[in-house]
This record gives sequence, C-alpha cells and structure tokens, in this order.
Amino acid sequence: MPWTLPEPMLTDTVRSPVLPSRSAAEPKWDGFRAAVSVEGGQVVLRSRRGTLMGPAFPEVVAGAAQLPDATALDGELIVWSADGRLAFEQLQNRLHRRGPAAARAAAQQPAHFVAFDVLRLADADTTDWSYRRRRGHCARRPPTRPPCTNG
Repeated sequence: MPWTLPEPMLTDTVRSPVLPSRSAAEPKWDGFRAAVSVEGGQVVLRSRRGTLMGPAFPEVVAGAAQLPDATALDGELIVWSADGRLAFEQLQNRLHRRGPAAARAAAQQPAHFVAFDVLRLADADTTDWSYRRRRGHCARRPPTRPPCTNG
C-alpha cells in the first residue's frame, strides 16, 4: 500500500501555558502550516488543506530537493522582513506568484520552511515513533539541508 501524507495535527487551546508532563509545544510562527515531501525525486509542498504551493515557493522546493527520497516533513512556511520580524503579509503576497514572478519574489523575500516534525524518513513511516525521536531527526539534520530548521 503506498504511503500517503497524514492530515496535520492541529493546535489546541489550553487554559494554562504550563505543559503537562510528557507534552511538547512549538512556538507560534506567523506563517502558513505546510508539509513538504520528496518521492521519486519529486518535491511536493502543500498547505494543511492540500493546496499545492511549490510553484509559489521555488526556493523551498529547491532546498527540499536535498532531502532523502521518500521523506516528509511537517512545518510552517515563513518570511522574515528586512528588520528581522516575521512578515505574514509578505508571505501572503507570494502565494499567487508563479514562474519568473515567483523567482523574483524568492530572491527579494525568501521563504523558509521551519520543520517541526518528521513524518517519513527515507521510506520509513515515522508516525509511530515517539515525538522526541522524530524531532531529534530534525535537530540533527546536516547543515547542508536548510528546509529543516530547529525553531
């Protein structure tokens, strides 16, 4: 049976910022929830609702092409402003650009994929691994693989 990208785990509202034992939390990035997968040399970047976003973010696709084949990451697309803040408006402005316009936007306002979970690694389905083990694969990634950032 072929592997399929699982639906993303969504956030929950909590009453207290104190984490229960054996829980983990991620910072709230001001971006788009996304997943990136590599299969047969083809990179797919999609939104949490399944919209294909690769044509709008060629720099993220190029970075993800360095990942091992049959790998999938869950994370968030972000853009930094010139003053070092997250720039959601700039990210939104990138969504509908394609071809040369997307390439120009990538050069002017590059997007970054902040990976916070490894769903598949070199054809191993990691969804039954512990979160700590999956997260460890993001944190130990080679420095030449920019799409996986430990945030």
